[in-house]
Amino acid sequence: MIKILLVEDNEMNRDMLSRRLQRKGYDVVIATDGIEGLEQSKSETPDLILMDMSLPVMDGWEATRQLKANTHTKMIPVIALTAHAMSGDREKALAAGCDEYDTKPIEFSRLLGKIEILLAQVQST
Repeated sequence: MIKILLVEDNEMNRDMLSRRLQRKGYDVVIATDGIEGLEQSKSETPDLILMDMSLPVMDGWEATRQLKANTHTKMIPVIALTAHAMSGDREKALAAGCDEYDTKPIEFSRLLGKIEILLAQVQST
């Protein structure tokens, strides 16, 4: 079963997204801040990470930078999730190490397409 780590501090977003992903057959692990996300990425070894960028304790930008700097977690694809859809935000997310970017509110079918593309790329390497 494919495991997705969802790093999201908003309970409503977390519940909605995790339920929809589970209905699609994914195993979902949850973290509520950047530090917890880093810890879960090492202990759970997810196949993909959905990273909210505006997190408490450690934001998603820094958590992603640390994930991509670690030899054990750098290959895990990361999709940035953010309500900040300003020009330059996509570039900022990619520069931090994110593999893809999606804006909130989440359009689930669009996000699912990005998840499937990234997972297919990982499996083909």
